[in-house]
Amino acid sequence: METVASTLAAPAPSLAWKRIADALEEEIRAGQHAVGALLPPSALLAERFGVHRHTVRQAFKHLAEKGLVSVERGRGTEVLAQRFPYRIGRRVSLRTNFSAAGIAVTGKIISTIRESANPMVAEALEIAPDSEVHVVRTLSLAGQVPVSTSLHYLDIARFPDFPERLAMNDASISAAFASAGIQDYLRLSTRLSARIASNEESALLALPLGSPVLQSIGLDALPDHRPIQFVVSVFAGPRMEMIIEPLAEPSAS
Repeated sequence: METVASTLAAPAPSLAWKRIADALEEEIRAGQHAVGALLPPSALLAERFGVHRHTVRQAFKHLAEKGLVSVERGRGTEVLAQRFPYRIGRRVSLRTNFSAAGIAVTGKIISTIRESANPMVAEALEIAPDSEVHVVRTLSLAGQVPVSTSLHYLDIARFPDFPERLAMNDASISAAFASAGIQDYLRLSTRLSARIASNEESALLALPLGSPVLQSIGLDALPDHRPIQFVVSVFAGPRMEMIIEPLAEPSAS
């Protein structure tokens, strides 16, 4: 006959996966499972914790949702690097964001083309339809880890030599603007959505095909709100933590 004491001592079956997930998360954060290593298979962990393998798989799913691991059929459960914080506010700069967290960022120019602005870009930049724009694809890495790739659209008439300025400033958008006399600019709007990475994005970000990414569509402008850049950024979803800060300037009281 089951006693009250034994009932209280036994963990509720519905919470067993959470107990396992918490234990594995503690081990990951303590460095017992290195980044890139595979966690023990579900059969071994089921034996360790005295549960069914399905319960362990629930724990893996929870850890994947938190960005601590990735689960791939036929390969196993890989420990991921901890998520990088990325602040979205009135001023958005990947290098500034990461530098504040003590993380060094490098950038690469992947490609530069000239094309006619599509209606969305022309409207955002307040230029005539079919005006020529630079389209510059960049890749940003935190340490040696790729975290984002972006398409930057700029009016050629206004910034005729922007790709060259970008190349001379280590692919830093802010530094390239500064070299063109723009010392300060604001983020007018940011639209965030989630989708599956394209094949090109997967290759650039070193993600498995079919991985989720976070897409940011932003418009940057001078302090007087004249637009200077339309940018579409794609972030490696499992590696990022987006922190939304108020976009409006505080009002005087």
